[in-house]
Amino acid sequence: MNIFRTLALSASMMVLGCSTALAANLTIGFSQIGSESGWRAAETSVTKAEAEKRGIKLKFADAQQKQENQIKAIRGFIAQGVDAILVAPVVATGWENVLTEAKEAKIPVILLDRGIDAPKDLYLTSVASDQVKEGRVAGEWLVKTVGSKPCKVVELQGTVGSTPAINRKKGFEEAIAGQKNISIVRSQTGDFTRAKGKEVMEGFLKAENGGKDICAMYAHNDDMAVGGIQAIKDAGLKPGKDILVVSIDAVPDIFQAMAAGEANATVELTPNMAGPALDALAAFLKDKKQPEKFIITESKLYTPADDPKGEYERRKGLGY
Repeated sequence: MNIFRTLALSASMMVLGCSTALAANLTIGFSQIGSESGWRAAETSVTKAEAEKRGIKLKFADAQQKQENQIKAIRGFIAQGVDAILVAPVVATGWENVLTEAKEAKIPVILLDRGIDAPKDLYLTSVASDQVKEGRVAGEWLVKTVGSKPCKVVELQGTVGSTPAINRKKGFEEAIAGQKNISIVRSQTGDFTRAKGKEVMEGFLKAENGGKDICAMYAHNDDMAVGGIQAIKDAGLKPGKDILVVSIDAVPDIFQAMAAGEANATVELTPNMAGPALDALAAFLKDKKQPEKFIITESKLYTPADDPKGEYERRKGLGY
């Protein structure tokens, strides 16, 4: 009897060893949008670290903010026969053909931090924040902060057609709806970049009496907010005081601005989308267990009361 138990245990260990080796020898393609922001750089860094920690070979492709580059990269991954594909989609539409090709090749696709307008059976799961909630949290903070004071808001939108731009705008507008004292008077894309955020904010300031008529700047990400802060300073105004600044992502530089009194609030978007994504993939490959279709990460508000200097130092160590 002991002999049979020993043989059974040995067989189990061999199976376990094969399973572990399979997991350690996975090759995964990662189509990243680009490096338009500090948050995006952190997501790339964390994803590479998660893959290395798990013994996964990661094939990385930087799309430089162009969907055609992402589609080309995904087709390249399919041709190489990768085990799975991670993609942070630059825009929401135009994915059906290439994801159908991945499905026909039996390669599971996982979306990171952004959603798409496509049939849900074309991807395994989507790991992202509740982007509408992010905008809503930012808007609720502004409503609470300004009270009954009249407040004209300028909005720096993200990339046109991207789900964060669509959803963060929607959430913010939901939060200020019914507040007759608060209105968005200018709204334009800053394409999620610091340079474009500065450029667009300069235009807003000129259009609104040199900025004297602006109560608050709402930016769909922190990098645009940092660019906008510089524009406000260049105009001779004090960001954080003359013009309130609220944005989304919680990257180190916004905490540095907060510590200097130049920013008022940010809503966190964790850069660790790969951890939950690879956990879901591992369970699927092992047991064919279908994960939740949408894995939602936390959205937390930070203000100057939350030790911005400490947050800056802590986040600098995360690859931002």
